[in-house]
Amino acid sequence: MTIQIDDVRIAAMRAAFAVPRRAVLVAHKGPDGDALGSLLALQAFLLKQGHTVCAVTPNACPEFLRWMPGYDRSTVYMTNRAEVDRAIAEAEYIFHLDYNDLARTSDMAVALSHAGAVHILIDHHLQPVIQATWSFSEPSMSATAELLYEVLHAWDASLIDRDIATCIYAGMMTDTGCFSYNVPRSETFRTVAALMDYGIDRDAVSAAVYDNYSEHRQRLLGYCLSRKMEVYPEQRAALIVLTRDEQLQYHYVEGDSEGFVNYPFAIRGIRFVAFIREDEDRIKVSLRSRGDFDVNEIARRYFNGGGHRNAAGGDMTLPLQTVVGRFYQVLENL
Repeated sequence: MTIQIDDVRIAAMRAAFAVPRRAVLVAHKGPDGDALGSLLALQAFLLKQGHTVCAVTPNACPEFLRWMPGYDRSTVYMTNRAEVDRAIAEAEYIFHLDYNDLARTSDMAVALSHAGAVHILIDHHLQPVIQATWSFSEPSMSATAELLYEVLHAWDASLIDRDIATCIYAGMMTDTGCFSYNVPRSETFRTVAALMDYGIDRDAVSAAVYDNYSEHRQRLLGYCLSRKMEVYPEQRAALIVLTRDEQLQYHYVEGDSEGFVNYPFAIRGIRFVAFIREDEDRIKVSLRSRGDFDVNEIARRYFNGGGHRNAAGGDMTLPLQTVVGRFYQVLENL
């Protein structure tokens, strides 16, 4: 499944950015490794071309991702709203990275929807609804970062350096669980090989992401597995529900529960896992599956979300027990 990047779109973008431009780059709320890695890689690429760049995340990213090259040049909308709104209003080009719907940018959505800029989408999620002049949407890609690499390589491969390659690799690694799922294309590993040729340190990236947690986070993980995990052998499913009070008990910070949804797969036979977290203003649902079990459809039908066949999620403002009840409805229909 070799992906061909449209030469016409690339040529148009290359021509448009032949002179200095004002660009805003946006990742989704609750940025993960793929969103942040894509954001910072594109930021570095455009800065090397001499453009004015404002790279924005709607809220702060987890602390264990802040080591990425260029993070100190990015901006958080929640703490710099006026500055970012001004940049959006003045932008000539806006890049949407790793999301398919403006709703995933939270409070930024209004400003983005009213912007007079040219919109460019680079994303690997199903069924995009963003109206973009140039759209690079490829769900078969393991990560948006992998798709971005293809775009940048076609745009001007000479500008890709070790820092850009490191951010792209981090995005791919985190969105595939160290390449243990969501890797349908053999070309993904060829991309990894190409990134290694830029001198990236794969061991250091892995350590920075997976060996960089707090003691509180590790104890929270232990609590979730020993006290909160429910297993349903007949449906080959598992559930973890984490309340707001339990988060506070373990001094929860943004990103502490990253990856918790994957741990029940270590149990023989499990093919479907849900992690439901009660946040301050909403309920966050993460769904994972193995094989041909489609959690994207479940996320859309039951949890106001979407994603991929084996990795999806949603945000809801319903009471926690109502959302949990929807999970039990899913079990009844399996």
